[in-house]
Amino acid sequence: MLFWKKETQLDRIKKKLEQAMRKDTSLKVFGASSHKYKVNEKLTEKELADWQAKNRVTLPKPYTQFLTKVGNGGAGPYYGMYSIEKAASYTDKNALAAKCVLHPGMTKEDWNVLIEPLINDEDISDPEYDAVRNRVLGGMMCIGTQGCEYDMYLVLEGEHRGKVVYTSDFYPDHPFFFVYEDNFLDWYERWLDEIILDYDIAWFGSRMPGDENALIQVYQNAPDEEIKSKALDGMFKIKKISQPTIDFLKNVADRGQKDRTTAIQLICKTSVDAGRDYLLEMLHSDSEEDLLQALQILNGYGKAVDLAEFIEAILENLHRVQDPETLRHVGYVLESSGAITLQNFAPFLRHADSNIRNAAIYATRSCDDKSKDWEIIEQMLMGGDKEVVKNSILYWGIIPHEKLLPYYRAAWPEYKDNPNFGSTSKSVLD
Repeated sequence: MLFWKKETQLDRIKKKLEQAMRKDTSLKVFGASSHKYKVNEKLTEKELADWQAKNRVTLPKPYTQFLTKVGNGGAGPYYGMYSIEKAASYTDKNALAAKCVLHPGMTKEDWNVLIEPLINDEDISDPEYDAVRNRVLGGMMCIGTQGCEYDMYLVLEGEHRGKVVYTSDFYPDHPFFFVYEDNFLDWYERWLDEIILDYDIAWFGSRMPGDENALIQVYQNAPDEEIKSKALDGMFKIKKISQPTIDFLKNVADRGQKDRTTAIQLICKTSVDAGRDYLLEMLHSDSEEDLLQALQILNGYGKAVDLAEFIEAILENLHRVQDPETLRHVGYVLESSGAITLQNFAPFLRHADSNIRNAAIYATRSCDDKSKDWEIIEQMLMGGDKEVVKNSILYWGIIPHEKLLPYYRAAWPEYKDNPNFGSTSKSVLD
């Protein structure tokens, strides 16, 4: 008689590691070139027991199963998993055994109170700083890094024992993020699944898990707007959504609900043509926020499509722009089309607000021939704002017309030693 062994989660993970490596042979997934889908040698049960006794902690079972059945670090999300020895080195031993004070529903106010001494007390001593830091990170162990200031911790003690937490620096109003999975193995297996499914995992774990159908179900059954928003946001990890999902998103957009813009963005991520009517409506809207969001979508997803109809709408509504951020995005979208002229941007180059002027200077940096409209530039420079002159030199790199030289030379001594300025301007102005 044959007895079939039931496949365990650990068995699946081992198989999926091999599948992920075959899927990503060129190591294009973020961090893969670092770990190459290889795990370190496993810990023995004795080695694990000795480590836990030495550090006075009992690790969550799913994590210990990984260490003893898969590997002591190596392949994993972002730059991979630290070995247990390296992981423990990031937290004071006493803090490691403490109870975690963080929780998924932590309010901004509670977070700010917790980290207040770290950000507002300039006279805090090193021991005092370490004590507060250990309180924030206590009961957690750093199991890997996402790069820069972002790390991944595992909760060892407290109500949320076993969950993975994404950390960053101690910023006001930004509590650390608890991932959706309840334990290490579920989180780790999801990482493998999303590689195999060819999802966009640049920010793996930060978005709600699930495929299109699962996320639609969550959205439709969500008890509140926050969960609805997270369900839609979860779709951004899917590189190209299906037509039935596009139809669902159009229904969301047509109802004009809170998530309308997100739905339109998701439609355009797969097909700008499918979202064309929505984008044109936003570009002609009386709301500058709608205009900015449409520009952001076009800048993100419109580079490979015919923008002629959109450019016409942008130029038609350019006079409504009142915010530097919106003006910058106008420049981003128009730049590739050659539709930027000093005439179009003249009102902004002469604007009373220097932030608007500077945004216009940056937006017009790609205009080929500025000399024919030198009068517009002269009117811009007449205000005597040296910052405007500096940005003209920095972003344009040329003197548009010899009659403008006095304006540039008057401001040049203040900026001539700045390495950001090119030799073209220096040779003329020195």
